[in-house]
Order: sequence, then C-alpha cells, then structure tokens
Amino acid sequence: MMPTSQALQMAADEGLDLVEISTNGDITITKIMDFGKFKYEQKKRASEARKNQKTVEMKEVWVKPFIEENDLNIKMKKVFEFLGEGNKVKIAVMTRGSKKVLARGKDAVPELFAKIMEIVGDKGTLESKSKPDERTKSIIIAPAK
Repeated sequence: MMPTSQALQMAADEGLDLVEISTNGDITITKIMDFGKFKYEQKKRASEARKNQKTVEMKEVWVKPFIEENDLNIKMKKVFEFLGEGNKVKIAVMTRGSKKVLARGKDAVPELFAKIMEIVGDKGTLESKSKPDERTKSIIIAPAK
C-alpha cells in the first residue's frame, strides 16, 4: 500500500521527507523526517563508535632459550606493560645456533614457557602455543579480564 497523498502533502508543507520505515503485508509504516539530517546523524554515531573502539594489537617479545634471570625480568616488565595497555603479547624464542644448543634447547623452551607463565600469573592468560614442528617456538598471552 502506498502512502497517502495527504501524508506526502504534510511532509512537503513542513519541508521534510516521508520515509518508509517498514512494510508488513498490507500495513506500511512511514515517518515524516528530515532524511538528510537523519543520515548525517547516523554517520556521526558510526564515526563516534569507531573512535571509541579499542583495537587490540599484537606485541612481540623475543627471548633466547638460556636467558639469564635478570634479563628475563627486564623482558617481563615490557610484557606487563603491553598487557596493562590491553594488548596481546607474543613471546617468541630464538632457537638458532649450533646443533649442541638446539639439542640442549629442546627441554629448555617448554621450561622457559612454564617459567614465564608462572611469572605472568593472573595478569594474563595463555591463548595459544606454537606447533611443535615449527622452528620458532612461541606463546601468545592475552590480558586477564
């Protein structure tokens, strides 16, 4: 059913538009409004929503399998800073080196990750681990909610 000419005339008299809101079978719901202003306000609301939206970034921290305690504490301060900002942190372990280091490092990397998660405690949660066959081992820590 089309809007009546009376409604169209009322909208024209006011300098506004007759906008169809919805159509359910034989019932048509219309509204008299300034359509340009409506579209402008919608655009402003969408822009404001995008502006207030927090994007989570992925920060990355590299460590070596046989890192000293003090060096690990310094790296963990940076991890806590990233988590405090609401970002996820990828902690990657460099497993490059001679065959001796790589052979020794097979047990060191899981132990290092366990130690890191113990230090992180309740400030973050383990989100994912790298696959066992990947050359670079890593874990992703998300901020605790």
